[in-house]
Parts: sequence; structure tokens; C-alpha cells
Amino acid sequence: MRKGTENKKTGIKNRKRAGIWIVVTLMSLTSCAVPFRGGGGGQENDMSAESSRADTGFIVTNPSSFDSADTAIYVDRDEKENTVTFLNLDLGKRYTLSLDGTTGLYDRYGDAVSLEQIELGDIVDITFLKSKKHLTTMQLSVNSWSYTDVQWYELDALRGEVSIGPETYKLTSNTQYLSEGRNVEIIDLNPADVLSFQGIGNQILSVRVEKGHGYLRLANDEHFVGGWIEIGQSLIQRITEDMLLLVPEGSYEVAISNKGGGGIKNIVVRRNQEITLDIGDLEVPEPQTGMVLFSVNPASAELYIDGSEIDASVPVTLEYGLHQLIARAEGYQSVTKYIRVAQESAAVDVTLESTDNSGEEEDEPTVTPTPGPDETVTDYYRVHVDAPEGVEVYLDGNYVGISPCSFRKYSGSHIITLRKSGYETRSYTVQVDKEEKDISYSFADLEKYVSGSSNTTGSSNSGK
Repeated sequence: MRKGTENKKTGIKNRKRAGIWIVVTLMSLTSCAVPFRGGGGGQENDMSAESSRADTGFIVTNPSSFDSADTAIYVDRDEKENTVTFLNLDLGKRYTLSLDGTTGLYDRYGDAVSLEQIELGDIVDITFLKSKKHLTTMQLSVNSWSYTDVQWYELDALRGEVSIGPETYKLTSNTQYLSEGRNVEIIDLNPADVLSFQGIGNQILSVRVEKGHGYLRLANDEHFVGGWIEIGQSLIQRITEDMLLLVPEGSYEVAISNKGGGGIKNIVVRRNQEITLDIGDLEVPEPQTGMVLFSVNPASAELYIDGSEIDASVPVTLEYGLHQLIARAEGYQSVTKYIRVAQESAAVDVTLESTDNSGEEEDEPTVTPTPGPDETVTDYYRVHVDAPEGVEVYLDGNYVGISPCSFRKYSGSHIITLRKSGYETRSYTVQVDKEEKDISYSFADLEKYVSGSSNTTGSSNSGK
């Protein structure tokens, strides 16, 4: 019994010694962790405060770890560096933040998403640690609005406005324009593009190209010059020599018509790619004509067929096929539409709607001849394309010459296309003013096709 009692006491003493040794060891470690500073009686408190302030370079981040917040535009991402860049809306300045597995990413409803689900150009609400340049959270802004895949809009670069349906929004100096993940200029946008818009209030802050455009050239079209080409529901245009049409990317039926002849072919247009459509096998019959009687209201309206004024009071002889009709009268809304002549006689009703003239002068439709290369008449103002030199220049799809060149000035929105074999074709939307003076444009040099690039010239001979 005594022996057992002694063993028990010995065990208790050993445990006490071990406990004392652990306490001493911890005190030693604590003393080593804080540098000793000579001083008065407040030394222990000073050491504890300094220990709590010590910057180890490591911060455990969580959704509450931030000292700054912002509503900004997400403009860039560096996958190698694992960083994202934003544009501050107030100052118009960019800044870059790092992100990692602790960064919270959310849609506008607060549901978690991946970074791939937030696109460049999105307006986002963010929180971040400014001292560490670390992104804490990023959420699609709850205060922003968006229109996606918009086909019908009116963009006026001169006024800095975009009309979407009945609403008109303002463009700002901070508005970002993006195509295929890279920044572009507003001049690079074309009416053929399908766009998405994002903004706050009445301001558009982001414009993204969802579907771009390609180019269509006709081959063996000599029998159809002066006729018409219809591309799906998006484009109707008179056929001219060596034309190059800008077409939204997608699949289309192309209808060619002239003097009752022609046919339909199928094409696929890809972004920034030029396609050649051979129409040499389409039917070219003898010209046929029909008599068309127009009924116009008001009777005083001027009527134009294919750009030439006609007397609507008598039957008009027109060749079979498609024709452009423009009617206009003072105090009425002008009408532009297309009529198809396919029989010996037909009647067409044209009615113009009255408009109230409240001091604003309505823009009349422009009836202009097709521009041609090297026009020699100089009693009007001209648009000059000075650079780049040695490239083909097209105005609204019609060939006008090799730069430097010029063509007659017509106010309004126009598309200038630059083309050179072996180089990427580029198009620019320009707003031509009404001032009585010449204007000049100098564009950036065309870029050479990269080997293996998808921007190569294609061809299509499919028909039906």
C-alpha cells in the first residue's frame, strides 16, 4: 500500500514539474517573439501593443475584409497575374486589384457566380482592401440597367446620343466600347452590328458588340448591275460595279434581281471575313416591263423611283424587278419603301402622314446618285480620304476609288470601308455634317492577315 502511495505521489510531482516546464517554455517563446526595448514601467504593455501591430504580411481576407467600395466598369483581366482592372466612373481612372479564392463573385441578385460569368464591360459594385490592392467582392451592379442583343437602335456620335426604342440615352467620356474582349472606338461600330448596352440613369457606360459584321462581294455580276440585291431582312441595295457590302454575321438567303431575272442563293457571313458570291449562273431573261399606276395622298407629293422624279398622275412603265420609291411633301412625313414589279399592270397606293411643324425642321430623305471613282465635277463640297494610301475605298458599299481619293459630300451617317488584298478589311461609321466646306479623314493603317487567321476571303456558289 505504501509503495503504491509513493508511486502515486511521485507521478503527481512529475506532472507538476512537467506543467511548470511547459509554462516556462511558453513564457520563453513569448519573450523571444517581441524584441526587447529598454524603458520604464510600461515595458510589458508596450511590448503587447507592438506585438498586436506587427505586420506579418499576411491577412486572412473574408467578405468583411475591405476598406473601400466603388461602382465601376470591369475593363480588363490578366489571367497570368490573377488581376482585374476597373474604370472609376467619377475620375475616369483605371486601377488594378488582385483576386484569389477568398474573393466573392455575385450576380445582381446576390447569387454566387464564376469570374467567367462576369463579362468585360459589365458595371459592377466592388469592395476591396486598398492597402493590399485585393478584391474582396464583385457583384453586377444593382443600380445599373442593360439592353442585350439590340438590333434596332440609332447611334449619333455627333450628339453623343443613342436611341433605343422610345428612350434616348447619353454617351459619356467614360463609355467603354468593346468587341471580342478588346476595347474599340465608337467609330468602329457599324449599324449592322448587334449591340448590348449597359448604363446607370440616362447614361450609357458600356457598349459591347455581340454580333459583328463581315463583307460580301459579287462575282460575274455584269448582267445584274443596276438591279437589286436583298440580303435576308437586313439589307436591300442597288447593285453597282465592284461593290463591297457590309453584312451582319449570320446565315442568309440572298435574292438577286434585275429586269425580271435573277435568283436566290445562300451564304454564311462570318465576323471580319470577306465572302465572294458568284452569280454568273443566274437567269438573265429579256427585259420585261409593266405599267404601274400610283395613287398618292396628298396629290402634291413628289414621287421618286430609283432616284428619278416621276409624274405620278400618269401610268409609269417600269422593268420587272425591285424598285426604290421615295415620296415627300411639305408638312408630311417622308416615305421610303420598295416595290416589286412582276406583272403587266399594277396599282400602288402611297399615303403620307401629316406631321406638326413645331419649329423643328424634318430631315428629308436624300436622293443621291451612286458615287463613282474620280468624279471630276467640283461645284460641290467633298469628303477626302487621305490615309492610309493605296487602299480601295467604299462608301456605303459602293466603290469610290484608291486612296487618297474623294467623293461628293452628303450629310448624315455613312460607312467608309477600306480594303487591300492581304490586309484586314476595316469599316468606320462617320457622321458627315451639313457645313458648307470639305472634310478630310485619315484612318489607321490596315493590319496584315495573320497566318492561320479566320479573317480570310471565302467564297460561296450555293444556289437553289
